[in-house]
Amino acid sequence: MDKLQAEIEAIASQIEALQREREQLSIGAATPEGDSPQAIAEAYRRHARETAQLSAEVKGIDDAIAALSAQLSQKQQQSQNWQKLSPVEQAVEEGRMRAREHAERINELAAELAGEVKELKAIADRISPSYWQVYYKPFITGFKSISVPYVRSDGDVWTIVNRVV
Repeated sequence: MDKLQAEIEAIASQIEALQREREQLSIGAATPEGDSPQAIAEAYRRHARETAQLSAEVKGIDDAIAALSAQLSQKQQQSQNWQKLSPVEQAVEEGRMRAREHAERINELAAELAGEVKELKAIADRISPSYWQVYYKPFITGFKSISVPYVRSDGDVWTIVNRVV
């Protein structure tokens, strides 16, 4: 719960900082040098060229504020839902969140390990014939049953399976 509250405060603080930065960035209006259609068009084109980077930065800040506001709403909803839970339910939910973090890390490491195993197998496949000729034995054995763990969840039950590489 404290972690969630800290996340809410961090998001709100970031939104405030972005809003202050946004207020400091202002784009003035285009000022045509005459009333002719060509002068007006040229003034707006020149203004767009001169303020393109600033406009892009303002848009980026506005997009960041929108994304953070959505995330803040989600976290605030989670906080409200959290407060409705009993102490036992809170403990279970906290454990599930920690488990999810570990499961995601395991899956990242498994994907990385699977890539490394595939690279090793490719090297072994490439040099094994020559290795036999030089050393009269296999370079590496056991590639037929190499597997890495993978954690998945259907929402209620978590399952750890071994994926063959």
